[in-house]
Amino acid sequence: MNETLKTIAERYSCRDFADTPLTAEQVKLIAEAALAAPSGMNRQPWHITMVTDKGLVDDMDAEGMRMLQDAEDKAAYERMMSRGGKLFYNAPCLVMVSTPIEGGSPMDCGILCQNVALAAHALGLGSVIVGMAGMPLTGPKGDDYKMKLKFPDGYGFGIGILVGTPNTITEPHALDMTKVSYVE
Repeated sequence: MNETLKTIAERYSCRDFADTPLTAEQVKLIAEAALAAPSGMNRQPWHITMVTDKGLVDDMDAEGMRMLQDAEDKAAYERMMSRGGKLFYNAPCLVMVSTPIEGGSPMDCGILCQNVALAAHALGLGSVIVGMAGMPLTGPKGDDYKMKLKFPDGYGFGIGILVGTPNTITEPHALDMTKVSYVE
């Protein structure tokens, strides 16, 4: 099988990361993979923040979990607790993607995320795309976090991707071929 197709087939969402920090080279390669993502008219409607400050990641994790615990609907909190009680699964690197509040493109951010996820897997790392990474940015510490994350003026949360060495390797999800139609 072609290496690219093999990487796509084997990639899974990692939710159990080791404490091992990423090397500077790994962080650089992940950032370059993100920047290589195509975008509509090559507008590149994003800013990428590579967060390896474990203290900041852990603080945002705790704030997000507190917000989930305080929410009226406890389903998300209970789900996170059943997965170890960590919003960011102990990941040593958070790739935070911010986009222009006016004119951002969720589709382009999605493409960027896939590049990061596939690059991480190709490097022997685990990853998981996390929309809940934006939760701490909506609470009382949100503006402080945006400043620490170096969001440009006029930018808001786009998406987050956690990257690190997996503690546990899981199987990728099963392919559901009923989701495909062929028109010949």
